[in-house]
Amino acid sequence: METLTKKEEEIMQIFWKVKEGFVKDIINELSEPKPPYNTISSIVRILEKKGFLGFRSFGKSHMYFPIIEKKTYRKHAFKSMMKGYFDGSYKNVISYLVDDENLSEKDIEEINKLQEILKKKSEDGS
Repeated sequence: METLTKKEEEIMQIFWKVKEGFVKDIINELSEPKPPYNTISSIVRILEKKGFLGFRSFGKSHMYFPIIEKKTYRKHAFKSMMKGYFDGSYKNVISYLVDDENLSEKDIEEINKLQEILKKKSEDGS
């Protein structure tokens, strides 16, 4: 799976939210100043060529819809970020969050709960 550019990802976020739409519908979801129709149309066609969007034709118009689920892309993007920024290590991710993100006690408690769940899963062989 290809990694999306920031603009492509922004457009996909809208498609994941609205489920389907014409280019004009996507433009309506964007904040001001609205980009030109042709710009968004080009990005949508790129996303279709990359396999992220499908479409149904209505005469000369196309209604687009996501083919790749947000969850699937999120997993890909996170693995890519982990590999590129954290040497593929979950420990490095957690260390970064603890050191640089000023986690609250509640956040740390939730991380500890997750750690216990993971520990139990590994003990159970799941």
